[in-house]
Amino acid sequence: MVKRLITRFRRLPWWGKGLVAVIGLAGAAGGGFAALTLYSQSQSNSTPYIDRWFDDPDSQPELATIRREPCPDAPFLLPSDGLIGLLWNDSAAPYNMLHRHTGIDIFGIGTPGTAPIYAAYDGYLTRESDWLATVIIRHDDPLHPGETIWTYYTHMADREGQQSFVMDDFPTGTRDLWVEQGTLLGYQGEYSGNSLFPVGLHLHFSIVKSDPDGSYKNESRSGNTLDPSPYLGMSLNIKTRPERPIGCTLPD
Repeated sequence: MVKRLITRFRRLPWWGKGLVAVIGLAGAAGGGFAALTLYSQSQSNSTPYIDRWFDDPDSQPELATIRREPCPDAPFLLPSDGLIGLLWNDSAAPYNMLHRHTGIDIFGIGTPGTAPIYAAYDGYLTRESDWLATVIIRHDDPLHPGETIWTYYTHMADREGQQSFVMDDFPTGTRDLWVEQGTLLGYQGEYSGNSLFPVGLHLHFSIVKSDPDGSYKNESRSGNTLDPSPYLGMSLNIKTRPERPIGCTLPD
């Protein structure tokens, strides 16, 4: 049978052979993507908690992490209350092993514009001129004296991008404005940058490395961010697969 198929393939015109090759490559690519997705999901325990959070609102209080002060021996304050769903380096959907999550996602209780977000640590706040839903704060690294890091906060707008939930104290174009730990920065929203694809109510928070000139690196690349676990005193690296809610404990 195989020989007959090979013979038939050889008799095809050039365009027929090309079509068969394209179909074969597409099938292989689709199978490879499916395999990548399944494997990526197997390396994370985040999805069931996030699904439960949205599918069973009554479970939200027992899944939420609520901190009013930093964990013992940790410099940073958890910037918002809620389910710490996606973790640092997470491969759960919509991410995968080749494109991992760069920070943590904290899913708040309430409606857009009601779940407060606070500065994790003292520093200098910047809001670029085209940032509707985002601020970033520059810090002297409390764990590595002499180094500079940044904390990044985003999704602070409604899903259509018509209303920003960043506090009026920080208008677009703000640069190097001193803020203290616990300063109210804004409120959680659903803005993703595309009104056709809103995100569930949450804060995306990450710790970003500096370039040699002291500016912040591209936050969308996981290699440019730091594991927030030691800064917050919590197990926030997906490799530890912590149960939710996440408390003030670090893996041994």
